[in-house]
Amino acid sequence: MNITIQSVRFTASAQLEEFIQQKVGKLDQFFDGIVSAEIILRLDKSDSTENKVAEINLNIPGENLFAKKQCKTFEEGVDLSVDALRKQLIKWKEKVRAK
Repeated sequence: MNITIQSVRFTASAQLEEFIQQKVGKLDQFFDGIVSAEIILRLDKSDSTENKVAEINLNIPGENLFAKKQCKTFEEGVDLSVDALRKQLIKWKEKVRAK
């Protein structure tokens, strides 16, 4: 799987990128046909502490899966997004098998 990480208006630390690679890489356990994953990290201009946005776009054959979470830390946002994508992958696999 090809993983692309973009950080908008800031530079992501190597530690954060490593964390993202590990988390997103685990999605292969649920579906091994994932072509690519595009992760976009953004700082939202809000007054609240939950101003970090993590978006993950998964490209799988015949479908694109997407999750976007806004949290206090990028790690938490990526964690929740990966969780949401895991559920979407399982649902998608069941739908494809039913055909």
